[in-house]
Amino acid sequence: MAWIFTKSTLFLLIFKIFISRTAVASDPDILSDFIAPEKQISVDANYFTYTAMRGIFQKSVEKCTTTKATKAEFPVLNGQGVSLAVLQFPPVSVNPPHYHSRATGLFLLLEGVLEVGFVDTKDVLYTQRLKAGDIFLFPKGLQHYQYNYDHNKKAVGVAALGSASPGTVSLPSSIFNSGISELVLGKSFKTDVKTIKRIKTATTTP
Repeated sequence: MAWIFTKSTLFLLIFKIFISRTAVASDPDILSDFIAPEKQISVDANYFTYTAMRGIFQKSVEKCTTTKATKAEFPVLNGQGVSLAVLQFPPVSVNPPHYHSRATGLFLLLEGVLEVGFVDTKDVLYTQRLKAGDIFLFPKGLQHYQYNYDHNKKAVGVAALGSASPGTVSLPSSIFNSGISELVLGKSFKTDVKTIKRIKTATTTP
C-alpha cells in the first residue's frame, strides 16, 4: 500500500511540475480584465486603440518589412496573450528563418503569393505555396520562413501570435552576429573562418 501511495505521489509531483513549467512558458494569467498603466486610475478607449498601422498598406517597401503590435508597442496587450504583425514582401524577398520562443503563429496572406515553411524537431520540412486568403500555422518554437517568389508583385500578410511578447529569434543574426567565435562557427558549419567572416558581413548589411 505504501508503494502505491509513493507512486501516486510521484506521479502527482511530476504532473504538477509539468503544469507549472507549461504555465511559465506561456503568458501568465491576469486577475483583472486588463492591466492599466501604472499610477493611472482610469483609462478610456484610446488605451485600447493602436493607430501606428494606419496607411501601412499604401506604403512601398524595399525589403521584407515587419510592423509589430506587441506589448512593447501596444502596452494594453500585456496579459492578453496575443499580438499581431503585418509583413510586407517586395518581389523576390524573404523573411529569413526565425522562430518565436513563446508563441504559435497563425499567418493570413492578404495579397500576392508566398512560399512558407517550417522545420519540426525531427528535421522534417513542411512547405506550402499560399495564395491570397490562405492561412498557415507555424507551431510555437519551430524555425520557419516566408518567401515571395513572384518577380513582379508584392505580397502582404498578417500574423496573429499567441503571446503579447512572442520572442522572435532570427537565425542568421543569432548565429552569426551574437559573438559566437568564428572558429567555433567554422567548425560547426565545416568551413573556414574566412567564409564565416564573409557571411557575417553579409548578414549585417542592410
